[in-house]
Amino acid sequence: MDAVNFTQMKDGTKAEYEFLTDLVYDHHKHTADRLLEALAALEDGISGYQVTRLGHSLQSATRAYRDGADIDWIVMALLHDIGDTLAPFSHSDYAASIIKPFVREQVTWVTRFHGEFQMYYYGHLVEGFDRMSRERHRGHLYFDDCVEFCERWDQNCFDPAYDTLPLDFFEPMVREVFARHPYDPAVLRVGEREPLVKPAAA
Repeated sequence: MDAVNFTQMKDGTKAEYEFLTDLVYDHHKHTADRLLEALAALEDGISGYQVTRLGHSLQSATRAYRDGADIDWIVMALLHDIGDTLAPFSHSDYAASIIKPFVREQVTWVTRFHGEFQMYYYGHLVEGFDRMSRERHRGHLYFDDCVEFCERWDQNCFDPAYDTLPLDFFEPMVREVFARHPYDPAVLRVGEREPLVKPAAA
């Protein structure tokens, strides 16, 4: 079979959907390649800072790595702003939807809301923004993790003098995470927390 026969999904057969499912899983094998290309393209993304969007992402991942963070946090730090170009007004949701099947629930939640939590640093300086918007999430299991992520690995990652590691250093980590079986309960670990910073590295 080269293509399905149906033109409406309700008319598809079991064989056709099995064929399509196989194609989806084959396509998934190359997700890491596409993400690495998208990350590289951030070099030409939104300007105005002293570092490029790629530089910011790499600096975030580098700081996470040097803090002794686990692979979920490091890859999330690398990808947290990957939506800046295509989804500038919902970039956090964009990034969260990409990593959600492959990392802990905790990490996805922080990714989803980091943009809102970042407003704490500038919301009082920009008309129409609410610096304290993050307070609506106070009491959530992962609230403090998002605060810490923004403080340690986001708001401070615009320093052109920082010794940032290159993208190819993180490539094996991206490939490892996106080679996982999607939505594996052993990976998602719903309701569990891992510290951003290991005590030995703090």
